[in-house]
Amino acid sequence: MLKIGVLVSGRGSNLQAIIDGVESRKIYASIELVISDNPDAYALQRCKRHGIRHSVLRRKDFSSKDEFEEALAENLKEKGVELVVLAGFMRILGKSFLRHFPNKVINIHPSLIPAFQGLHAQRQAVEFGVKVSGCTVHIVDESVDAGPVIVQAVVPLLPDDTEESLSERILSYEHRVLPQTVQWFAEGRVEVDGRKVIVRGAEYGTLPVNPRLEKF
Repeated sequence: MLKIGVLVSGRGSNLQAIIDGVESRKIYASIELVISDNPDAYALQRCKRHGIRHSVLRRKDFSSKDEFEEALAENLKEKGVELVVLAGFMRILGKSFLRHFPNKVINIHPSLIPAFQGLHAQRQAVEFGVKVSGCTVHIVDESVDAGPVIVQAVVPLLPDDTEESLSERILSYEHRVLPQTVQWFAEGRVEVDGRKVIVRGAEYGTLPVNPRLEKF
């Protein structure tokens, strides 16, 4: 069973989707530790309700970003974490952290990267006037929302869309593609070759999600 750690900063709806997948046995993994950089994150309440080990590490309590990242990594490694999932973690991780988990840190971003990287991706999509957006699960590297893509889901924009309405429609797919990706890792099917990521045995060429979802 894959041991995962989850980093959060806010309400934790994607964390909840992973918790639900684990508890329903759609995901063959255990959540060993959830860490938040925000002591007021609602995600921590979700951990309490489900009896999940959790802790808070605040950047301001460390003298440098490197020291903060080393502490994050050591806490996760102490629990045997094999895959790190960023589920609304609002900090950019650098080399100090990523070297501990090569190609084993994933993130969910609410756009079809490389479009609309960084904050407020949904607002960027609405203001730019694109006709489709969506969400992406990718391998985390030292860039901002630009690591190798694992899976993407396409969501159309409607003429009267706002940032809020688009965000809600994208979120419904986030809650499916992120747990599915964790399960692919649990099955040992994710292969990373430079910028190219292949899920062995997955069906490609499908919409609105490519590759096709299998469990969610």
